[in-house]
This record gives sequence, C-alpha cells and structure tokens, in this order.
Amino acid sequence: MNLFALLLVAGCGSGSGNINFDSVNSLTDTGKAVIVFKEYEHSFGKVEEGEKVGYIFRFENQGTGNLVIQNAITSCGCTVPKYDRKPISPGRSGNLEVIFDTSGRSGLQAKTITVKSNATVPVILLKITADVQLKK
Repeated sequence: MNLFALLLVAGCGSGSGNINFDSVNSLTDTGKAVIVFKEYEHSFGKVEEGEKVGYIFRFENQGTGNLVIQNAITSCGCTVPKYDRKPISPGRSGNLEVIFDTSGRSGLQAKTITVKSNATVPVILLKITADVQLKK
C-alpha cells in the first residue's frame, strides 16, 4: 500500500473525523459589503467664481461584511474627495466629502466622483453640479 492510500484509509475513520463544511464556510465567509448612498447627485446651484464649495455624501454599509472604500477619483483636479479609510462595519455609516474649487470656471459645471470599494457593486458614480457666475 502506498503512502497516499494509507493516508486515505487512515483519514476515513468511523465518523469521528468528519468535517462539517457548513461550519467551515461560516468561519471563512466574511460576508459581502453593500454600499448605499443617501444621494448620488448634488447641485450647489448658483455660486460665485472663486468660491470653494463642499458637500458631504453620506453612505451606509447595508451588507454583512466590512466595507472598504479603496479609491475615490474625480473627473477634474478642481474637485477633491475626502473619505473614511477605515473599514465600515455592517449597519454603520460613513462620509465622502467633496470640495469643488470654482476658480477659473464659469457656466454650468458637472463633475463626477468614481467611488471604488469592495462592495457587491464595486464602482459607484456620484455627481456634483454648479452654475458658476463670474464676479461682478
């Protein structure tokens, strides 16, 4: 009998060594994160050129696993995102703040923020708009 066959026979005892795969899966399954924003779009309305305006997008982890925002990328250097970098537990909320610098801009402005995370929907798009008025 080769070593493999010996191990196979030795491992097939009378039930005392049976593995309950459901309990193993529950120990290794960390759940899924589900990110849900209260709003996906925000309008600043009319703002004066040169102003820096900000908005906080609030979100919740409605999943069963920790939520981690990996990145938030804006469509323009004039828009800066700040977000929670620590894992967000299930049922907890977080913030993603966006600061828009209107300097050198005029007219209707629309900027997107691409949020990448470990959630079941890994990429979310947020949008801000502003009607930038030139200084008088």
